[in-house]
Amino acid sequence: MSDFDPTAADTVDSAVLRRFVAVGEELHFARAAKALHIARQSLSRTVIDLENELGTRVFVPGASPTRLTDDGSALLDYARARLAAEARAAQEVVPEAPASLRVGFVAGVTVAKWSRIWAERLPGHPLEVVGVSQAEQESALREGRVDVCFVRLPIDREGLHAISLYRETPVAVVRKEDELSLLTEVTDADLDGEIVQPTGDLDRAADTLALVAAVGGAVVVPMSIARLHHRRDLVYRTRIGVPDTEIALAWATGGTADPELVEEFVGIVRGRSANSSRGSADRAADRATAPRAGGKKGGGRTAAKKAAPQRGKQPRGRSGGRGRR
Repeated sequence: MSDFDPTAADTVDSAVLRRFVAVGEELHFARAAKALHIARQSLSRTVIDLENELGTRVFVPGASPTRLTDDGSALLDYARARLAAEARAAQEVVPEAPASLRVGFVAGVTVAKWSRIWAERLPGHPLEVVGVSQAEQESALREGRVDVCFVRLPIDREGLHAISLYRETPVAVVRKEDELSLLTEVTDADLDGEIVQPTGDLDRAADTLALVAAVGGAVVVPMSIARLHHRRDLVYRTRIGVPDTEIALAWATGGTADPELVEEFVGIVRGRSANSSRGSADRAADRATAPRAGGKKGGGRTAAKKAAPQRGKQPRGRSGGRGRR
């Protein structure tokens, strides 16, 4: 008989419990991950970390179909009750603090300018800026960990609003003493025969750049990532012949954030002036308890045209021709 006490989960984050409950009710990791709009690997990692934290197995190892252990069944009942109680409490509690906005951003995005403008225009409404891994950019929005997020496309847009902001120029990062460093642009032909490290996981870009510094070759990343993880022993050169990456601002459809504040932030990012801004700190506070009727979202078609993607201004062309020197 197990001595597992499900109240040990009191210290577990509610978002983790929601993921566990999804698998516990579905008894199928792939279907649960799809319902949560997250990667199956991310969901499996969450369950493994939960088991390690609680010191017990909540699913029968290797079972097909997926089955809960006795401890897992006890935890499922407890987690359901706790999440239901939290939901009731959230509905009953009337917030006294001023409405705030949580803004997430992936690596390579600089939010300082927009944060400064927000502080100038809405000093009574705190802005919380949160770094988000690219692997978690969608789940952070869907689970309400952030209200809006600067994401790197592509994303699954179901249930999300997204406006494109700008494009990122791809660059090849190489060792400073490498012949490729003599070029101003790098093509497929230039990389023929070179070790090109995979670039799928930008969350681990610093490790990949360290590998290039150690063994040579190249890695292709957005210019913002190369600048973020700058090293003295590496340089980056414009990579031509590969598509740009794109940064967008996204927020959940029907999210829990104050729609006035979301609209204010979208307007700031799009460059809307203070005089033409649709919302204000006073109006956001006045309307916090009164839902808007029939208002347009995202600034309409005119504003959308102003958000046309812009390429990074990286000098093109090579010094001394296309061959290596």
